[in-house]
Amino acid sequence: MALTDTLTPTDLKHIGGLPLLARTVVEGMNTGVHRSPDKGASVEFKQHRPYVPGDDLRNLDWKVFAKSDRFYIREYEEETNLRATILLDHSGSMRYASQTGGLGDAAGMSKHDYAVRLAACLSYLIISQGDAAGLMTFDTKVTGYIPPRGKPSHVGVLLDEMTKLAPGGETDLGKVLRDASPKIKRRGMVILISDCFGDVAQTLRGLANFGRSAHDIMIFQVWDRDELDFPFKRWHRFDSLEDPSDQHLLDPAQLRKAYLEKLDEFRQQLLAGCRKRRVDLVPIVTDQPYAEALAAYLAHRQYRSKGSSGGGKG
Repeated sequence: MALTDTLTPTDLKHIGGLPLLARTVVEGMNTGVHRSPDKGASVEFKQHRPYVPGDDLRNLDWKVFAKSDRFYIREYEEETNLRATILLDHSGSMRYASQTGGLGDAAGMSKHDYAVRLAACLSYLIISQGDAAGLMTFDTKVTGYIPPRGKPSHVGVLLDEMTKLAPGGETDLGKVLRDASPKIKRRGMVILISDCFGDVAQTLRGLANFGRSAHDIMIFQVWDRDELDFPFKRWHRFDSLEDPSDQHLLDPAQLRKAYLEKLDEFRQQLLAGCRKRRVDLVPIVTDQPYAEALAAYLAHRQYRSKGSSGGGKG
C-alpha cells in the first residue's frame, strides 16, 4: 500500500522535521542518532549525515563545517540506531466512533481508524529519520508481528498489515503486554497505541516487563470525545463492542455522575502508574487531527529532552 493512501501531504508536513529521539540507551546499528550502550565499539568511518538536535557534538566534522558552513556528523559502522516497535490494539472497543466525529480528516473516524493513521505517521517518521520500525498487533492475544526494519519500502509492509485489521473481540492488555515482551529482545522503543481499557494494575504489571528490559516506552491512549464527556441525554441501549451479548437499556442521566467519577479514577491510576515507571502517557482524542496531535507531542518531547540535557543529571 502507498503511504499517500493513508496519510495526506498535510499530515506529512506536520510531522516532518521533528525527530523522535530515544530517551534511554538503545541497542542497534547504523545511524548514531541515539545513545548506544557500546562505547567506542568501532572506528570504521561510514558516511556523513546532517546534524540532528541531540547528537553528540564530539562527532561533528569541523572540516566539513569550514568548507560548507553546515553541521555534519561523522557516522561510524557500529553506531546505534533506534529500533521501535508499535503495538497496535484492534480489539472491539477500538471500533467506537461518535456520530459527531472530529475535525477535517478525523471527522466520524473510529478509534481504530484513528490509531492506524497515528501508527502510519509514526512508522513513516521513524523510518524517514533512518531508524527501524516494527509492528505488533493484538486483540485477545498477539495476532501479528513484523520485526523492525529501516528500509523505506518497509513503510508499505507495515501499512498493508495495519489496514487489513478488523477491530473485534475482547482484550486483556496486561496479558498481551506480558506475551509481547519476550518477542522484543533488543533494547529500544516500545509504542503502545490503545484505549488501554481493562484492569489498570494488570496493565502496569505488563508494562513492568518492558521496563525491566530498559525500553523507552510511550503510550498513545486513544479516546473518543463521547467517552470523556458522556453527552447522552435520552434513554440509550448501550452495547459492548467486545461482547455482543452484553446489552443494557439505560437512562444516561442516572449514570453520568458515577461514570465520570469512575473514568477519572481510571485515568488517574493509569497516569500515576505510568509516571512511576517513566512511561510517557499521551491522551489523544479522535476529534483532534492526528498528525497535529502527534507533532505537538513530539515538539514537547524534544523540548523536554533539551531541558534535561542542559540541566545536568537533575
